[in-house]
Amino acid sequence: MADNTAISTVYNHFLTTYAPKGTNTKYDTHKKSELRGLYNSIVKMNKEAPLFLLDTSPATQEFAVGLKENARSLKNVISSLSMDDSDNMLDQKAVASSDESIVDASFIGGADVDPESIPSLDISVHQLAGEQENRGKFLDPDSMGLDPGTYSFDIHSRDMDYEFQFNISEGDTNKLVEEKLARLITRSNIGVNATVLTDDEGRVALSIKSDETGVRGKGDTNFDISDNNTHKTAGTVEYFGIGDVTTYPQNSQFTLNGEERTTFSNHFSIERMYDINLKGISEEGTSVNVGLKTDVESVTENINNLVNGYNSFINSINSYSESQPYSKKLIGEMNKVARLYSSELESIGLSFMGDGTISVDNNLLTQTAREDDAMEQFLPIKKFTENVLSRANKVALDPMEYTQKTVVAYKNPGHGYATPYVTSNYSGMMFSSYC
Repeated sequence: MADNTAISTVYNHFLTTYAPKGTNTKYDTHKKSELRGLYNSIVKMNKEAPLFLLDTSPATQEFAVGLKENARSLKNVISSLSMDDSDNMLDQKAVASSDESIVDASFIGGADVDPESIPSLDISVHQLAGEQENRGKFLDPDSMGLDPGTYSFDIHSRDMDYEFQFNISEGDTNKLVEEKLARLITRSNIGVNATVLTDDEGRVALSIKSDETGVRGKGDTNFDISDNNTHKTAGTVEYFGIGDVTTYPQNSQFTLNGEERTTFSNHFSIERMYDINLKGISEEGTSVNVGLKTDVESVTENINNLVNGYNSFINSINSYSESQPYSKKLIGEMNKVARLYSSELESIGLSFMGDGTISVDNNLLTQTAREDDAMEQFLPIKKFTENVLSRANKVALDPMEYTQKTVVAYKNPGHGYATPYVTSNYSGMMFSSYC
């Protein structure tokens, strides 16, 4: 049985190679009850699932990974439209930042918080938090100045010492060895990551950075690299030039409503009300104002976020229409959901286009949001969103439903039994190909 590290490595490989680029959110964490519900859904699905052979071509792998991750992204968008402690769709309060290139913000308070009691913020950013970097020497990629043998060096990180051993064989080059070291360091999960850089002349250098920003270790560094007391042959630290700090870690520095503040990270919360992300440096004497938008602005922004997430999902499926003919099945299912609510949504400013995406008439949408019965008129959006969420959950659970496959045998109706390995078709396909 593969260990968790190997499985994580395989999945990360496919995510970075094929999946849409994005970041994890708080909606990617789940309670035990949610995981239990997911398990029960898998068991129920597998009871009646036929046996089939999959197309394991790279194109199908790319489609399956991308489809699953796009469905996850759509689910996260829908989840973000509601307050954490509320069951009401579209009630998430929107935050306005006077300069989002300097300070980006979102609301994280509860649904029962009185908007009048939520303070506005004036933030002036003087310094962004940064990570430590040890950037090595740029070397000829096709040569090697070290003799064949077993080498090692030590990295002190998070108050622990880690020794890295590796071999240099006859014929190895600087590029090959540095790529090997970059994988070895990054996969060790010790608080640092490594990449191979290439300059304008084609030379390569090993860049090692701390995972986290801010000064978190003792002194002014977060990690140290040396081979002074290592067990195998020394010399790699000096040869590759990775022992010296080229960029020291630093904390963020900013003023909040006139008060000086500092944090390890550029991403933090304030008074359990605002989620803040510092992105740039303020001009001298200026500040960014952060505060809540009106209810009308919040509702219209939530609807636009929903539409953007939905359109991104539809466009991603459409991009595979030629290479993956079974993707048209999912487009048909989404269009069927759209037809149920098309006339009601058009009356408030949302129209379905020929390619399945949604066009927004913001003037009509804002006008509707200002009316006394706005929430009643927005009920079709909530019902439409619930149907879309159900469909996204199905896609995330079994993306192989929309790939090309050959059915081998159907189960006896009414006498089905759980086949726990059916869901491994998705992960097993990736793992076998990766190996």
